[in-house]
Amino acid sequence: LLLLARETWRTIAIATAGMTLAWLLAVPLALGSTARLSISALARPMGLLPFAVRTALRWTMVVLRSVPELVWALLFVRVVGLGPTAGVLAIGIAYGGMLGKVYAEILESGDPAPTQALLRNGSGRLQALLFGTLPQCGSELVSYTVYRWECALRASVVLGFVGAGGLGQLLDSAAKMFSGGEVSTILLVFISLVALSDRISALLRRALA
Repeated sequence: LLLLARETWRTIAIATAGMTLAWLLAVPLALGSTARLSISALARPMGLLPFAVRTALRWTMVVLRSVPELVWALLFVRVVGLGPTAGVLAIGIAYGGMLGKVYAEILESGDPAPTQALLRNGSGRLQALLFGTLPQCGSELVSYTVYRWECALRASVVLGFVGAGGLGQLLDSAAKMFSGGEVSTILLVFISLVALSDRISALLRRALA
């Protein structure tokens, strides 16, 4: 039980650290590629340099999310060795592209009038984001982020099979030993983690409602 508790905590830590890295990548990519928050986009046509920067950021997100996290993990295992670091980097890079793309789409999907009114009246991009865009999109952004954390939990289990540690590595060892009881216990713990993420998402949405 002590080993199971330790590997469960390691799985949560891998998923959370990977999501933190992904969020740090996704936020600047999303904000930089979103024309809704751009002062230069208020004028038509948009300048060549802002357009080129946004295009480059969008292609960066395409590259990041095109390679599955399992492939990233295999690459990082070769670079940094076996252990949770490879899993964190794999989740962070792959999910950074996914989060950035969806964040940008959510920000673009809201009513543009409040954000554009703030920008036209001298507000900066941060003020327009905080007071014009986030009040409309905040709950959707939080909900998607928690959902991706749930996906990161699942991914961290899969990455354990390639040496990233956590419940996946423990499950791999138990399956090779044909230990049905251990496999069942690990799967129950995994199901409980996913149910916990659902509960956290519901609580956060309720708090933001």
